[in-house]
Amino acid sequence: MLRRIKDSIITNEKRKALIIKDQDYNYHDFARIITGIRQILRQYKNIQNKIVGLVTDDCIETYAAIYAIWFEGLTFVPLNHRFPVSRNLEIIRQSGMNTILYAVPELPAELSKAAENLAPVQGIISDQVDLDFHPGADDDILYILFTSGTTGIPKGVPVSRQNLDAFITAFLKNDYDWHAGDRFLQMFDFTFDVSVQCYTVPLLLGACICTVPHDQIKYLAVYKVLEKHQPTVAVMVPSVIAFLRPYIKNIHLPGVRYTIFTGEAVPLSLVEEWSGCCPDSVIDDCYGPTEATIFCLSYRWNKEKGLKKSYNDVVSIGKPFNGLLAIVVDENDKPVQPGVKGELLIAGDQVIKGYLNNAEKDSTAFITMTVKDSERRFYWTGDLVFTDDEGDFMYCGRLDNQVQVHGFRVELGEIEFQAGKVAPETNCIAVARTNTSGNTEIYMFVEKNEDKIQMITEHLQSALPYYMQPLKLISVDAIPLNDNGKTDRNKLMSMIV
Repeated sequence: MLRRIKDSIITNEKRKALIIKDQDYNYHDFARIITGIRQILRQYKNIQNKIVGLVTDDCIETYAAIYAIWFEGLTFVPLNHRFPVSRNLEIIRQSGMNTILYAVPELPAELSKAAENLAPVQGIISDQVDLDFHPGADDDILYILFTSGTTGIPKGVPVSRQNLDAFITAFLKNDYDWHAGDRFLQMFDFTFDVSVQCYTVPLLLGACICTVPHDQIKYLAVYKVLEKHQPTVAVMVPSVIAFLRPYIKNIHLPGVRYTIFTGEAVPLSLVEEWSGCCPDSVIDDCYGPTEATIFCLSYRWNKEKGLKKSYNDVVSIGKPFNGLLAIVVDENDKPVQPGVKGELLIAGDQVIKGYLNNAEKDSTAFITMTVKDSERRFYWTGDLVFTDDEGDFMYCGRLDNQVQVHGFRVELGEIEFQAGKVAPETNCIAVARTNTSGNTEIYMFVEKNEDKIQMITEHLQSALPYYMQPLKLISVDAIPLNDNGKTDRNKLMSMIV
């Protein structure tokens, strides 16, 4: 993948590579900035674990720094300066990094003290272009993303060259008529794995990336970029469109050729509405956990051709990519017949080898099974699905307390864990529900301790990323239980007004 991107950058040097905050950058500009940042990295002879943290922002230097890190044979770990400092410090601790680049004007004091090697990259550019690199091994780690964990501590997901190469090879076989003249929307935070697809695939093609500012209301910023810069390929979480529903009849984007929905369950009604805004757009629903490298199943929706499968108003997630095996198993780990619900398991080159320094989690997240006389290593997705008679997978929800909020994976248990830090003797339960716009909202119920709500709220705001913070904390006399003595989350949901 990196060799192909290097060749594309050189071949397309005069073409537009990125549009960021209405400013254009061509591939030659991009190459010079990559080279300048590589020169900074080469000054450090003591980069620990070959890992480089990057405090990201919506700027050309962020994108260039990622490739500088990769071309130097190092591992990229994104750090979001808008996230709580405590979360970033935990990521730094777990990864063992001692080198941080930052693309923001200024770092919080705690982060500036967290690394031996620290360098700003804003304004860095070289007079030369140096994109040469050593190919590296298949199991070299390209990036590590940290996802929400049930223990309250984020877990690291290391993605190798082999994982990403397998994804790109399979993804581009999905019958996409893309070319250098296309413009790709990039709306995702760098801590969200779909962003990787958004800043790799377009560059392979010599195409242009249109980025969405991170410091504005997301759905409005996305719409502004769609209207002003007219991307032809839009990869989005459904919640962005759900927020636009009040205005959707006035949205007309005939230039969008492809829409990919991902990160959340996709409501059929929303897809039908969006197809009216983009009458010439191919619409795909792409599914995939971070552990299986971005996307691993997809379904192409086409109302005219009768391709509009759904279950409970959720569009089908389709079939697995080439090179992947997806199966559905029951509670005894036995494959089930079509039409029978069970947990989705995925195997193949896109699946990571394991979590970062977390053998205990590996033992519960991965399993080796013999399927069709072949031994394969599978990842437990935690998603409840079934297959229809044509082999398409239908998404039915989660088997645990993990939810998707604006595309981010959120363990409700992590929110409860953080609440328990400041109110250890208080029963705090987080629930998620879908509002009338189709977006996921988090609420927290606090038992018999209304006077602690303010304190819990302030702690959650300081300890959790914005997308994990409850919309509201609700005081109750007692957390309801069901007949099995377990928390009655359905009852709690009915108490939300």
